[in-house]
This record gives sequence, structure tokens and C-alpha cells, in this order.
Amino acid sequence: MIETNAGAQRLTTKSAPRLVASPFLAQYLLVQPGWAAGVRIPKVRYEELRTAGAEGRSVPDWLADAARDAWGTELPSSPVGDVVLVRERSRYGYGYGYGKASWEINLGCDYDCEFCYLGEKRFEGLDWAGKQTLLQTLRDAGVLWLQITGGEVLIDREFGASYEYAHQLGMMVQVSSNGSSLRKQPIRDLFARHRPYRLTLSVYGATAETYDKVTRNRGAFGRFLKGLDAAREDRLPVRLNVIVSDGNAHETDAMVRLSKSYGFPHQVFTNMSPTIDGEANPLATQALDHLKARSVFTGCNAGHTFFHVNPHGIASICKVGHDPSVNLITEGVEALPRLGAVAESLQLRTGGCSGCTKVGTCRTCRPLARLYQEAGDRRELYCQHGGYGS
Repeated sequence: MIETNAGAQRLTTKSAPRLVASPFLAQYLLVQPGWAAGVRIPKVRYEELRTAGAEGRSVPDWLADAARDAWGTELPSSPVGDVVLVRERSRYGYGYGYGKASWEINLGCDYDCEFCYLGEKRFEGLDWAGKQTLLQTLRDAGVLWLQITGGEVLIDREFGASYEYAHQLGMMVQVSSNGSSLRKQPIRDLFARHRPYRLTLSVYGATAETYDKVTRNRGAFGRFLKGLDAAREDRLPVRLNVIVSDGNAHETDAMVRLSKSYGFPHQVFTNMSPTIDGEANPLATQALDHLKARSVFTGCNAGHTFFHVNPHGIASICKVGHDPSVNLITEGVEALPRLGAVAESLQLRTGGCSGCTKVGTCRTCRPLARLYQEAGDRRELYCQHGGYGS
């Protein structure tokens, strides 16, 4: 039984599957929710599991051996259907279905960082019935890896129910958070029952003075450290993103040392972007001495094999290229294939990028360049013609 913070709303569900056998693009995978390692299986093995589950046959020896070798998991001599969730193929996407998606469950946040790309952070989105419909749609689209993000994901009143339901539908769930609520026992209990595939946390400072000033939240640093302590104690698969701005750049090395002291892998991010609405505010917070040239942009599969969904169930090719879009609540999974054509149109070089002589070595995708141009075209921050990264 899962109780949401909405009070009377409750969801009665079965436990999440121990293993998931799923198509993934042109492959077939055997995964254990919460663990990075997976097993690629041939189509014949996938079909065998589908048939065995339908006929009530017991776990085959090869499956027991695979689980033992990959995860050290001892499978019981039970019917396949009690041990493995066999996901059906999707008819949608780039020939084989969509393999990944990200979902902003809510844009609301308990922090108020000046550099946030979300702009105005409203606590609004789908109700619980809408969230269920959306997650079922993602399942039907073929999504195996799902990133749940925000705003601050852990403070959404129905995060727990949504997270657990995604697991029950056979998804490998990654959670992106600021870690402010990670210390709370209900969250720890939830992640103990259903381990996240990955837990990505942002680091905004190495001292209380800096961290609290950047997040504009008094006492935030202490809560963040308690969250890190809880994650380490619970052996969660944490990855830290060190976010460098003009307000904390003097603690960059200290933030890296803090990350290493916990034994968590980390990445350092120094380049801010405009808000998703094209506002320039975050650009003023960049630590210019710490900016790094992006890698050459060679294209991506946004809209073809993965997509992004906002709190209202509106799907776009990614977080940056959010328009045009499709409404998964009113139109359903059948609308998703339109994103392929949207992706191709958004990558066309128009406006300030027309006739560019450095297109072969450009470091910025077209939708992101468009946001910069809408924000006032601070070309030195994203364009080699502007001097930076040339």
C-alpha cells in the first residue's frame, strides 16, 4: 500500500519485479532494477521467457545462472511470472521504440538558485491519475530507463507513489535531486525497497556560508550533508554534479574534495544556459574564468530514441528543444512518432546561425543556440565566432 501526501489517495499495488526482460531499441536486455549491470540476451531467450511466463513454467536454468553471475542473485524455483516481468515490444519510436525518457515531475523547488535554468518554479502538474496515465504511456512507448527530475523531485507530494509505480512497470529509474530531503526516513525506506538505478545530486558549495547563500535557503548545507551521510550509509549509487557559479567558484576545489571524501564519482559543470523560456538571468552568474569549451556537437537521437516530458505530460525532444511538442495525456502514445520530424526541424541552422562557416566544428546544438539568441545573443558564451572556444 502506498499513501501519497494528498491524504485520502492510495494506491494498492503488487511488489516490483525482481528481474525485467525487455526490448531495448534493437536489443533484448535482462536487468535487475536498481543495479547498473545488465545482461544482453538473444531474441530466442526473450521469446522463451514470454512463453514460459504465459504458460506458468518455472525459472529455466540459464536464467538462474545469468542472475547469479550478473548480480549474485539466487532465483527461487518459482514460475517465471513470479520472478521476471517480461515487457512487450513497443510499436512506437525510431523503429524499435523509445529506450529512454526524462520526466520533470514538478518544477517546484525548496531552493532558489539564481542560475536555475527553469526560470519561474511553479508547484503544479498532473494529479495522481494523470501521473499514472503518463507512466503507463512511457511504458507503452518502450521506455526502459527513466530519469525523474524537477524542480526538486523528492518534495513532490506524489513522488513516492510515482517512483514505486515506475518500478512496478519495469523501469530502471534514475533520480536527480538537490539532496535536501534525502535524509528523511520515508525517502530512505522507499529507496531501500526499490533501489534507484542512479541518484544524481548537485553540489552548490563546500561550506554552509557559501552553500546557503547560493541556494538562498538557510540551513540547506547541513541538510545536504545529512543526505550524503544517509546515501553513503545506505550504499546508494550516487553521482555528484559540482555546479560552479560566480557565487561558489572560490570553493570549486573544496567541492571536489568534498565529493571525493564521500567516495562518490563526480563531474564539474561550469557553463550556465538561459532559462527554458529564453531568459538571460542565469548567464550573469557564470564564473567566466572557469568556463570550458563544449565538445563538438555531432548530433543526437533526441526525439528518435529518447524524449523529455514536463510536469503536465507535454513531451518534447529534450529539455532544451521544448517546442513544438505533443500532449501525451490528451493524445496518448500515438503522438510520439511526430517528435522525429520535430527533432529534424529544430536542428536546422536558422536565424543567427545561417551561413555559419564553422558548422563542422560547432560546439552548440541548434536548440540551445536558439535559447542563447532569445536571451540576448551573448555570443561569446556559446559561439566560436564570438571568441570563446575558438
